[in-house]
Amino acid sequence: MTKVGQSPLAVDPGFGIYVHWPFCLSKCPYCDFNSHVRAESIDEGRFLAAYRAELGHRAGLTMGRTVSSVFFGGGTPSLMQAGTVAAILDAIADHWSIAPHAEITLEANPTSVEAGRFRGFRAAGVNRISLGVQALNDVDLKALGRAHSAAEALAAVEIAASIFERYSFDLIYARPNQTPQDWRRELDAALKRARDHLSLYQLTIEPDTMFERLRDGGKLRVPDVDLARDLWDTTQEVMGRAGLPAYEVSNHARPGAESRHNLIYWRYGEYVGVGPGAHGRISTPAGRRAQATERHPEMWLTVVEGDGHALVEDELLTKEEQGDEFLLMGLRLAEGIEPDRFEAMSGRRLDPDRVASLVAEGMVEYAPQGRLRVSVEGFPVLDAVVADLAA
Repeated sequence: MTKVGQSPLAVDPGFGIYVHWPFCLSKCPYCDFNSHVRAESIDEGRFLAAYRAELGHRAGLTMGRTVSSVFFGGGTPSLMQAGTVAAILDAIADHWSIAPHAEITLEANPTSVEAGRFRGFRAAGVNRISLGVQALNDVDLKALGRAHSAAEALAAVEIAASIFERYSFDLIYARPNQTPQDWRRELDAALKRARDHLSLYQLTIEPDTMFERLRDGGKLRVPDVDLARDLWDTTQEVMGRAGLPAYEVSNHARPGAESRHNLIYWRYGEYVGVGPGAHGRISTPAGRRAQATERHPEMWLTVVEGDGHALVEDELLTKEEQGDEFLLMGLRLAEGIEPDRFEAMSGRRLDPDRVASLVAEGMVEYAPQGRLRVSVEGFPVLDAVVADLAA
């Protein structure tokens, strides 16, 4: 992590490994992730062999790295057997050095069956759980397409708290018919169960989802811009008062409890991605490379078995592309970015006139050590601010 007074060019954001498990029991109507439902059971042994092969391939491209974080995402990784998780972690340890106290996160759905696996995941080496709760009332859970009840979700949170020192759970707000008063009560209830981290996502209608079709058909109404802003302001007020301020647009934590894996992304560190549709960013002697794998699970499996990996994208990023990505990721953080690092990476300075204009408008501000960050007023229109700075 960045230390106060440390030169921005000397900062090492860390090296992470993302493992994508693409299968779910059902597809949520708001979800645009690479997730798939299968009627038949998954051959985990065959998939495990493919994960091992991909890890070996990526290790050859990133020799000498020390892994500071592993993240099992999906899909629903908690549908995996604990033995599969353990074997993947063993394979990672075979190829890279593992940092002391490395963060090992697994995403889970709070059904009673999956919650019962938590002890197995802990024994496998997972030390942080991220639960997809999404809402704390049954009506909204049903509308969101979730398979669990509010009671099951709270029970799963309690089990996670009893097994893992570090855990988090997600909630979605700006749901249909939700008021700031409703959301305030829900946040207060969530804070009674949270330890030091909550992820709070504003509902967005993504392309090619069921929610998009319902909205376009007039069967789904989401809050307008003004109400969405009221819900955002309520979020910041309640979480700030509770001592869990936003350290990123949608993530709140007590200082020191941030998701270390996601900080690697947002601080523009290195990470490899294995599994169907996984993305990676690695540094090579030629420069930084953007990587992505085959998205379709069974096709990914076939390609890995034939070629030893399933990379379908492996492109050298230009300086301009790196600068744009750095802004897009880094300005999501409350800590902001180091302009000197941007200049060293992109080969150009941020336009001083654009920066001055955004500062005058109250959209960005300078923080200690010369960092540039988006202001509280600017965060609700973050995409526009980033686009202005990158232009």
